[in-house]
Amino acid sequence: MITYLFNEIFYKPLFNGLIFLYGVVPNHDMGVSIIILTIAIRLVLWPLTGKGIRSQKVLAALQPKVEEIKKKFKDKKEEQAKALMALYSENKINPLSGILPIIIQIPIIIALWRVFLNSTDPDFDSLYWFIQKPEIIQAAFFGFFDLTKSSVLLAVVAGVLQYFQTKMIMPPFVKSSGSADFGQIMSKQMLYFGPVISIIIFWRLPAALPLYWVIVTLMTMLQQYLSKKT
Repeated sequence: MITYLFNEIFYKPLFNGLIFLYGVVPNHDMGVSIIILTIAIRLVLWPLTGKGIRSQKVLAALQPKVEEIKKKFKDKKEEQAKALMALYSENKINPLSGILPIIIQIPIIIALWRVFLNSTDPDFDSLYWFIQKPEIIQAAFFGFFDLTKSSVLLAVVAGVLQYFQTKMIMPPFVKSSGSADFGQIMSKQMLYFGPVISIIIFWRLPAALPLYWVIVTLMTMLQQYLSKKT
């Protein structure tokens, strides 16, 4: 039942959208189709992602006060938690609101993953009646990348862009006289480990997937940049 609902709500609409775009874009370029579909999805999710970014901005601005509370109630965890919740309540933010958009996007990401993995060997049985079935699927992107094979270049580009995107949204580190804050240490590690892990994952996967991730990261960077201007 869960698999059926997932296919009907997420996988089939995205798959049909990709095949539709493939049929209308010039030269039937699958890479261009993936880019257009990814941009369209990110635009639909733009308001939701924007809320998460704004919440992270507020949390970053409150970081000095958070550190003060942690120092003040260093050995009183219960009072520390109450003080932090009061701070968040006073500023009308939910510390988990930045995570919610990510959770909601997980099924969409999984569905897209399946769509792009199957884009060059598609399951045409999943097509809606009004979507024209293409005679063949050309796997080339601008005649340069074979989207069915791995691309070291796209894997590296995806990892590098993820590094800069993560760096853009990281809160400024607060210097303290004591030992480094655990959260700051983890943030610094993720700044480097995240991109490296992405490169390792995309290294062997079909190029369609790092291409998708590159567009997602660029769109996220654009939204983060625009949020700083508002």
